[in-house]
Amino acid sequence: MKTLLLAAAAMLIAAPAAAHEVWVEKDAKGPARIYLGEPHEAVPANGDPEFPKLQKPQLVGATGALTRRANHIEAAVAGTGDVRVRDDAVFEPWAAGEGKQGAIFYARAGRAETMHQLDLELVPVAANSDSFTLMFRGKPLADAKIMIVTPDRWQKSFATDAQGRITVPSLGAGRYLVSASHTENAPARLGGQDVASVMHISTLTFVR
Repeated sequence: MKTLLLAAAAMLIAAPAAAHEVWVEKDAKGPARIYLGEPHEAVPANGDPEFPKLQKPQLVGATGALTRRANHIEAAVAGTGDVRVRDDAVFEPWAAGEGKQGAIFYARAGRAETMHQLDLELVPVAANSDSFTLMFRGKPLADAKIMIVTPDRWQKSFATDAQGRITVPSLGAGRYLVSASHTENAPARLGGQDVASVMHISTLTFVR
């Protein structure tokens, strides 16, 4: 039993990306806010303990100055459209089996646009729809695990259907966060290191 517990603890330490996500919050007015942490928990005033690892998130399809705040990074993006972010350097690659695994984080705020620009992205089937298709490199991902966090931080796991779709249930007014992950068993280079597989982690937030 002790050996099994130690092995489980080692796995958690080896894969820090499994417990953290990057997400973006954008209100009708003002800048976007980029966070690193555990979305089902309140963001500490001084940021998640891992927040210092979020150094250089890249805006996708938009430009704007990035300013570091106490618990988030502020992105001065123009306009009221959806905001997308990508970061492949949050965590160093970790040991996984006989090789290494790395993580790429993607985040989107808003559901007005029906196009996708990220490798892994939840895309509304229509503008401001409650139904989304999980796309990986332009193709729907069927039977993928989806986690939904409601405004009151209730969370539950769902799965996409055969067409890669998921409908977010209406459970109160406020900001929703939907997350998905997909492991790609193919060699890549992340953080200056060769990895045998990549964990793609994507979030979407929207206000209802």
